[in-house]
Amino acid sequence: MEHYLEQIKLPEMSRRDIPGKKMAYQKISADQRASGHSQYLDNDDLQATALDLEWDMEKELEEPGFDQFQLDSSENQNLEHPESVDLNLDSIQPATSPKGRFQRLQEESDYVSHYTRSVPKSNRCNFCRLLKIFCTTTILFILGILVGYYAHTNCPSDAISSGTVDPQLYQEILQTIQAEDIKKSFRNVVELYNSEDDMEISKNIKTHWTSLGLEDVQFVNYSVLLNVPGPSPSTVTLSGSGQCFHPNGQPCSERARTDSSQDLLYSYAAYSAKGTLEAEVIDVSYGTADDLKRIKKMKNITNHIALLKLGKLPLLYKISLLEKAGFGGVLLYIDPCDLPKTVNSNHDTFMVTLNPGGDPSTPGYPSVGGSFRQNRSNFTSLLVQPISASLAAKLISSPTAGTKNDICSPLELPYNEIRIVSMKIQTVTKFQTVTNVIGYVKGLASPDRYIIVGSHHRAVYSYNGQEWASSTAVITAFIRALMLRVKKGWRPDRTIVFCSWGGTTLGNVGSYEWGQDFKKILQKNVVAYVSLHSPIRGNSSLHPVASPSLQQLVVEKNKFNCTRRTRCPETNVSSVQIQGDADYFINHLGVPTVQFTYEDISALEGPSFLSEAAFPQHAINIEEMDPFFNLHETITKLSGEVILQIANEPVLPFNALDIALEVQNSLKGDQLSAHHLLAVAARLRESAELFQSDEMRPANDPKERAPVRVRMLNDILQDMEKSFVVRQVPPGFYRNILYHMDEKTSQFSILMEVWEHCSSLTSNDTLQGALSEVLNSINSAQVYFKAGLEVFQSVSVAKN
Repeated sequence: MEHYLEQIKLPEMSRRDIPGKKMAYQKISADQRASGHSQYLDNDDLQATALDLEWDMEKELEEPGFDQFQLDSSENQNLEHPESVDLNLDSIQPATSPKGRFQRLQEESDYVSHYTRSVPKSNRCNFCRLLKIFCTTTILFILGILVGYYAHTNCPSDAISSGTVDPQLYQEILQTIQAEDIKKSFRNVVELYNSEDDMEISKNIKTHWTSLGLEDVQFVNYSVLLNVPGPSPSTVTLSGSGQCFHPNGQPCSERARTDSSQDLLYSYAAYSAKGTLEAEVIDVSYGTADDLKRIKKMKNITNHIALLKLGKLPLLYKISLLEKAGFGGVLLYIDPCDLPKTVNSNHDTFMVTLNPGGDPSTPGYPSVGGSFRQNRSNFTSLLVQPISASLAAKLISSPTAGTKNDICSPLELPYNEIRIVSMKIQTVTKFQTVTNVIGYVKGLASPDRYIIVGSHHRAVYSYNGQEWASSTAVITAFIRALMLRVKKGWRPDRTIVFCSWGGTTLGNVGSYEWGQDFKKILQKNVVAYVSLHSPIRGNSSLHPVASPSLQQLVVEKNKFNCTRRTRCPETNVSSVQIQGDADYFINHLGVPTVQFTYEDISALEGPSFLSEAAFPQHAINIEEMDPFFNLHETITKLSGEVILQIANEPVLPFNALDIALEVQNSLKGDQLSAHHLLAVAARLRESAELFQSDEMRPANDPKERAPVRVRMLNDILQDMEKSFVVRQVPPGFYRNILYHMDEKTSQFSILMEVWEHCSSLTSNDTLQGALSEVLNSINSAQVYFKAGLEVFQSVSVAKN
């Protein structure tokens, strides 16, 4: 682990003048783009306009070709002149960055070696001297040919950057990705599924990646405190009849216990309190603040058991509300009406985790040797037990949810009926090793800038069926395609770090510990995170999620992909909370993130946060959803092209103005948006517009072509979203406030939460605190852009 620090902490890109050398740069027109750039990315009008150094702001932001992408497709929008601050948020539309594009040409050497000698003093020596010169020249010529030949043959590591290769580079790399190869890789890792040793799968992944040529693949291990199932399943007993049930609704008979699979053990809430509780069951529906207000007015809920539906809000948030309200236990289930009609999971068990992230015994710092270990085996005082829908129906003496006239009737306990149950939870807490597999392709021009590509491998216990294998197969397929090109001498400009995380199901343990271990390095050097977490969850709809600064890039990639398919639905890219190991990079590092997944349309229409449930292996069969692995191939190519473009573009393909527009959209129609909040959002937009037009075009002016200026610009671009990581949010909410709860809401999540509570608060301290967090974030981003503009202006003045 200590050795890996030396591996990932790559040296800064050197900035040195080469004596006798001149760097030549050339602006690339629409039909002469830099090698390795996507053919469809640049707009012809933009390229023509880029030749004029005195850009007109209004004309630039209203260029044709960039007005199709809207955060709100129902609105016709235009940008205001930056000098007039308009707080009217009825029309907001992203503008595309006039990103400067340039390529580095061959170095022009003006060095000429001069061989001077004195005039011969006698003619008799001329012949000898000429003979020596001839022999020497001949020997040197032959040696030069030999050295050049063997250097060219044996030194492919003298890599060339993307700026000097064929413009079709991306497509040549991606064309080698084939569905059949992904299918073979998928089946190979699935064969290891029955192994209970997490290290066995990690070793297989490392061996495979190494065989593909990935550099310096290593294990990074952490000994962490895990909460695992006990020796026998949890039980729920009806006090009136004495009937005992396992979490899936199976009776607690001896024969049933003998015949049951280990799935019964794995139906539990990791890091829940353990013990026994007998109390009345109270139906709290989805456990929202409104649900609890309504129930408190009707019943005493102290130390009672809540019957809670998963979905609509983060589970950790709802658990915190129930704990604060005085409940003693929670029976958690998924209402069949919230699932697609084709899914029958009435008897399926599942697990959830109450761990917000990382090793509970070392909160906020890595689990390395010598670290202080806290005695923290649970995150709540509540006894939490997931149960199947069939058991929930038995507890309320009701048939399972039925459908009449295409209308599903949700499960509900009648208000005037009393149910008393006894729940028993017995889990075990122990220290265990979690393994991450890390490998990288070192960048050529900027090796100290990292694009993190993350998948996950099977947890210590068996959950999510084959989704982990799907994730592993996709990342392996891209590594194979990339290394075929690297072996020919090409390298990306920035370093690509491939990570297969361990302990994801129990709270993203592996990624959190690794992130905390290398936090200082990652804060400075990580450019983006590309998530490959569970890429295939359905087969009907592509569902991309991206940071605001990356949304236009994702739309461009998907539009290009759709031209090759018969069905091309409109892309709806959003910034919403997602499951998986991207959590640490989004919420603690403020790293721009992108993820492509396939979903069922009906699942997207249901409540959010149902994906917090992790089902056993039989619940999800990847090969049934994607038998020919064409969806896997599409996800690999889309993700791969995004990775290649971020790793190779001289100027990072991030959009500054879209962040400001996302902020204004989040405040539009918000009942809590004070005038000063809207005013600072307008100033942020003005600064972003100036930055986008004045600075994101370094190839247009010869004075701006210096590599140091491009480096300064990229440093600003990669840190744009860090201003929006706030200190405190409700449990389960993202600290990065640019991410919303779901696609149906556009308001800032923390403002929505306090507005829901404001009527019951005795003071407005919580409300003012949330408003202050949002205000400070927006103001910090505005100051950040303004400071960037001033830095570039100072450089220009100094040069002049």
